[in-house]
Amino acid sequence: MKNILIIANGRIGEHFLEKINQKRVGDNSYVLVAPQDMALPQKVQVSLEVFHIDPTSYSKIRHIYNSRDFSVVYIVLDSLEESGESMKNIRRLDSRVLIVLLDMWDAFKKLEHNSLYILNSNELLANRLYDFLPGVPVVAKNVGLGEGEIMEVMVPFGSPFAYRHVGSIAQVKWKIVAIYRNGKQILPTNATMIRPQDTLLIIGRPQVLDNIFRRIHDKEGMFPEPYGRNLYLMLDMDYDTNKAIKYLKEAIYLHNRLEHTTLVVRVCNPGDFDIIKEIREYENESIYVVVSYDNCIKDGVLESDFSKYDIGMILLSPMTFYNNNLSVRIYDAKKLVYLFGKENIEEVKRSIVMMTTNEEMEAISSISFYISEALELELCLCHYDTDGDFNDKKIVIEHYETLSHIFHYPIKIEQKHVNPIRAVNEMNNVLNILPMYRKMKRISIFSI
Repeated sequence: MKNILIIANGRIGEHFLEKINQKRVGDNSYVLVAPQDMALPQKVQVSLEVFHIDPTSYSKIRHIYNSRDFSVVYIVLDSLEESGESMKNIRRLDSRVLIVLLDMWDAFKKLEHNSLYILNSNELLANRLYDFLPGVPVVAKNVGLGEGEIMEVMVPFGSPFAYRHVGSIAQVKWKIVAIYRNGKQILPTNATMIRPQDTLLIIGRPQVLDNIFRRIHDKEGMFPEPYGRNLYLMLDMDYDTNKAIKYLKEAIYLHNRLEHTTLVVRVCNPGDFDIIKEIREYENESIYVVVSYDNCIKDGVLESDFSKYDIGMILLSPMTFYNNNLSVRIYDAKKLVYLFGKENIEEVKRSIVMMTTNEEMEAISSISFYISEALELELCLCHYDTDGDFNDKKIVIEHYETLSHIFHYPIKIEQKHVNPIRAVNEMNNVLNILPMYRKMKRISIFSI
């Protein structure tokens, strides 16, 4: 059993005693030093012994203190002089006991001691008032380190985190540990979808959580969030030499359309210095060119770049993507992939989403709207079936129609009794949006 000494008076002291009595922390014995008019709980449910003595009297406090071994001493007084004298008396009796002191006058800020904890009432009230401001994250101040490593964030409509599966969000140095929805707690899996007005309980480094909070509430330049903020053009000169400038111009076009992003150009295996010189001429304050004179693709440089430059989408040629077997590494890093096609992105007028499984369609739904809106493309949900069976995808279609209303962006639904591969093969000037698989084979719809 631990002995706790409480030196208190006033309304705060009375509320503190009531809280102790209600919670009934086991194995604690309390000794209270308080004036005669101190209101005590009507029905005492804890071990409590009361002494009505002067808290500033050293001899009287010594008589009580020397009869017990106290673990903690609380000083909750409404007088600056009494608080100071009481603390001095306790320190004369015991230099190592933990003292928890209520400071209502900003008078004890400069005191530093391993066994002294100052509670500044003005700062606590100001922090609590601040928590109610719109757009301010709620952090756990008395849990863990108490530095904000646990945070509660509400997901607003239009957030880049809305309608994303938890598993699709790279959580480096932070983690979504719980979701609160409609008054219920959800312990998320990778397949759990985040919805608007969900409250996320996240844990991680305080600086990282501050950044995540801003990202959740950032409605400008959302794409490619939450996968990352910037674009990464990878040019492997073993395969991309002849089209390097074409790919760079296309990447710059995407960079200009996606505001608030930086374009990082990583050049690997260079052999033509004239091309490198031409690429560097495009550098500016928002376009970085990094040249590696070796095979940087195989030595972990990519993963380092993803973290260093906060990369959300990787742009590369199909040859670089498939010949270097990058699908596993990019999938595990949870990044978006843009593969260059034969046509220039500036010529594309329409984006298409080919119907697959319900889970995959939900996973790419919000991305489809974000990229289509950013590039001003007509968005089309294509349900092509050789058997003409269109009834099994009603839930998916309703999901996309709901997002269309939320994003205020139109979507065209196409249902045709045709072979989907053949239909896509006949299309021109389209951006094909597909789910990413961990192992992508060259023989896929991407090769079209």
